[in-house]
Amino acid sequence: MKWKNALKDYCDYLRIERGLSDNSISNYSLDVLKLIGWLEEHQISETPLTITTEITQQFIYDVAKKMSPRSQGRIISGLRGFFNYLVFEEYRKTNPLELIESPKMGRKLPDTLALEEIDSLIGAIDLSSPQGERNRAMLETLYACGLRVSELTNLKISDLFFDEGFIKVTGKGDKQRFVPISDYTIKYINIYRKEVRVHQKIKAEANDTLFLNRRGNGLTRAMIFTIIKQLAELAGIRKTISPHTFRHSFATHLLENGADLRAIQQMLGHESITTTEIYTHMETSFLAETINKFHPRRD
Repeated sequence: MKWKNALKDYCDYLRIERGLSDNSISNYSLDVLKLIGWLEEHQISETPLTITTEITQQFIYDVAKKMSPRSQGRIISGLRGFFNYLVFEEYRKTNPLELIESPKMGRKLPDTLALEEIDSLIGAIDLSSPQGERNRAMLETLYACGLRVSELTNLKISDLFFDEGFIKVTGKGDKQRFVPISDYTIKYINIYRKEVRVHQKIKAEANDTLFLNRRGNGLTRAMIFTIIKQLAELAGIRKTISPHTFRHSFATHLLENGADLRAIQQMLGHESITTTEIYTHMETSFLAETINKFHPRRD
């Protein structure tokens, strides 16, 4: 089996069996392509079926010199997934990365915005321009619903179920979930729709897209990053923030106010509760309070 064929089969598996997005598949492919490039550079003729632990270990050692521990862990995880697929399909008997450990790393948590900082950032929006009403509605939606930036850019008018108090969100792998939305946020979305969007000349392909740029097309991820960065500067916020900061703040604020972790998991669209725990750095005092309040042997 050639590397090219194995990688194509693996990508098809990720797309069809795992339901991953093109972006995720591209990231997994990149890990395998790095290994292929390294083998070619060192004139090593091993195939996906014959490559050994020793060779993969040497590859990781070589690339490790140029990578952070987090990046090393990412490439080891990516390659382990590729070879697990080959074992699963019975092309190989063992995974050459089975005994290779990922580097130890600290849990990196993004900055969280306090409610006052979110208000300050939204307060820096220039509402005298049509884009101002759009930006306010977007940021309120990011914070109120805990959306990923891609989920925000892909949000459709047909996804809004305001009478029921929900929006339909399409997340990673095209998996859909319903997220509650407050009347407060609905108000700002409706202001944007009825006072700004209705007056735009909209491209046919973006007719159902909620948030539009000046040319009547959907916004890019990069544009939303830029908007937030500019507003942070105007508001005097010196933290490193991004659209994801609003998602992290959403989860953290809910948790701090007593929301159930499982409910937060569902709203964020996480498959694993472990992922939710990473996004919501729980304060020790909150954990102690939870034990004292709910554990049957608390007295």
